[in-house]
Amino acid sequence: MAETITVLTPGLSAIQDLGRRRGSRVGQMTGGALDQYSARAANILVAADTDSPLIELTALDFAAVAGTDMLVAVTGAPAQVRIDGAVACQWDPLVWPAGSTLTVTNIRDGLRVYLAVHGTVHTNRLEQSCAPDTVLGFGRTLARGDRIQVDVDCPPIRHPHFDIPVFRLGVKRPDRGDRRSIPVTDGPDVADFGDSAGRLLDTEFTVGNASNHIGLRLAPTDDAPLPHRVIASEMLSRGVPIGAVEVPAGKELLVLHRGRGVTAGYPVLAVVTTIGLDRLGQARPGDRIRFTRVSVAGAVDAHRARQRSLDRLRTRVRTVFAELGIPNHTRPDPPTRTDTRPFPAPSSALTLESA
Repeated sequence: MAETITVLTPGLSAIQDLGRRRGSRVGQMTGGALDQYSARAANILVAADTDSPLIELTALDFAAVAGTDMLVAVTGAPAQVRIDGAVACQWDPLVWPAGSTLTVTNIRDGLRVYLAVHGTVHTNRLEQSCAPDTVLGFGRTLARGDRIQVDVDCPPIRHPHFDIPVFRLGVKRPDRGDRRSIPVTDGPDVADFGDSAGRLLDTEFTVGNASNHIGLRLAPTDDAPLPHRVIASEMLSRGVPIGAVEVPAGKELLVLHRGRGVTAGYPVLAVVTTIGLDRLGQARPGDRIRFTRVSVAGAVDAHRARQRSLDRLRTRVRTVFAELGIPNHTRPDPPTRTDTRPFPAPSSALTLESA
């Protein structure tokens, strides 16, 4: 049955998914949630496929009203979540009663929050993804009065004696380590930097105000010297991966994120791992970070360990929801790639009605 979520306070929010896995093959940005782990976990908590559309909130307060009882989950950066004023938990399935207002305020110690809904969110797609593409002009931020259509198939979940919505899975926010420590592997041009390459690991960097989903600008916190290329040969424009740490002329490094173009001509000193990219997706302007070097094998092992934690969460949700008679729409994530080349091959409709 199609129902609506009506946006009251949009803040800076958009309908999002994990991005266009094969977009780079046709010269298109990948896009997608900047904190992929939180987006995946949010969908798993409501028994949805991990690549289902959800709402990504960035920095600002958000409020919306549900048109019917809905099962939702809120993950990502710590925030104050309330339903009609009552405090609700993050990283747990929540019952959002019909006519009540869900608010997300005071986003802190991070930048992005994810709101997933049990059911099918109707959204336009481009190359099989609803991820906004600012270059092509596809997708947009949500506005006050927008109505998000959702097909809901979850039965009402109420306390058997007090007739109040209740649901507790007991999932705690995962320990994701020091989010200011960003793991990187060696980039394809690391040898071009000679001994100065070590400055990447020895320097603390501050996230610049001009950082966004395309990339982050990082300046040394104490005006320390940057790594510099010691050979004079010309750099040719070529394909660059998400996470490339580029060293242009000037006083800043660039870290390309999910909105990056697929080619560039700056030397690539390092490549941020998938775990590091999620941490950078939560980095605020002014945050201080440090890079730590890991091997490609170590980065793959860490990624696989995190995927196993999501698989365990998926199994737990599936078991609990089966007992409650809640339909399950989850599918296993695709296997992790084992190709460790520096530049691997690049990896439903929302209706918005203005009130």
